[in-house]
Amino acid sequence: MISLKTSRELALMRQAGRVASEALRLAGEALRPGVSTWEVDRVAASHIEKCGAHASQLGYEGFPAATCVSVNGGVIHGIPSRTHILKEGDIVSIDLTVDIGGYHADNAATFAVGRVAENARRLMDVTRESMFEGIRAARAGARIGDISHAVQSYVEARGYSVVRDFVGHGVGASLHEPPEVPNFGNPGHGARLVPGMTITVEPMISAGRPEVDILRDKWTVVTRDGSLSAHFEHTIAIAEGGPVILTLPDGE
Repeated sequence: MISLKTSRELALMRQAGRVASEALRLAGEALRPGVSTWEVDRVAASHIEKCGAHASQLGYEGFPAATCVSVNGGVIHGIPSRTHILKEGDIVSIDLTVDIGGYHADNAATFAVGRVAENARRLMDVTRESMFEGIRAARAGARIGDISHAVQSYVEARGYSVVRDFVGHGVGASLHEPPEVPNFGNPGHGARLVPGMTITVEPMISAGRPEVDILRDKWTVVTRDGSLSAHFEHTIAIAEGGPVILTLPDGE
C-alpha cells in the first residue's frame, strides 16, 4: 500500500533530507587521488552522527557501511573499503540515506576524482539531467510511467542505456516502500501520483549495455560489459503545486 505523508512526517523527511544532502556534499568533497572509499564513507558517517541522525544503510539487510560507494563500472551498492584507493580520472557514485525520527530521505550523486575524460563527464551530466527530467514529470495527477518515460527517453536519445534491474522507490517510514519507480516505461501507466506521496527518482545509467552483475560480496552491482556507470537521486514529495525536492540543503 502506498502511504501518504502528513505535514509532520514530511517535515521529518525534510530534516533527514537536509542532513543527507550535506553528508553527500561532504563525501563528494573528500574525493581525491590516494583516498580510500572507506575514508569517504567515514566523512559522511561522521556528519550524520554529528547531526544526531542515523545512517539508514548501516546494518540494512546486513550492509556494513553508512554509504554505498561505487567506482567507475560500479552501478550501486559498492561496499566502502580501506584497500580501494581512488585515482585521478575515476568517477564515484555515492548513495546515502538518513533517518530522523523514524523517517528516511535518500540521495545519491556521481562525482569526478580530479580530471576525468570527456566521455565520463558527459555520462554524469546526462544522468543528472535525466533525474531532473523525471522530477519535472512527477506532478499530481500524472502516473509513475510518466516519470519512467521521461528518464528513459532523455537517456536513450543521447546514446546511453538505462539499468533495468534496479529502480527508484517509495520512501518514508521505511527505506523502501511502494511504489517502485522504474527508469524506463510507458507514459500513462502505473500508480497515479497524488499529494503526500514520497518517492525517489534515481536513474542508474550505463555508457554501454544495460546488463549488470552482482559481485561475490553479494552487494556490489557492476556493469556486465565493464562500461562506466553514473547514478543520481533525490527524494521528492508530490504536492499540489508540483514536486518538492526534500534532499536539498536549507535555503535551496
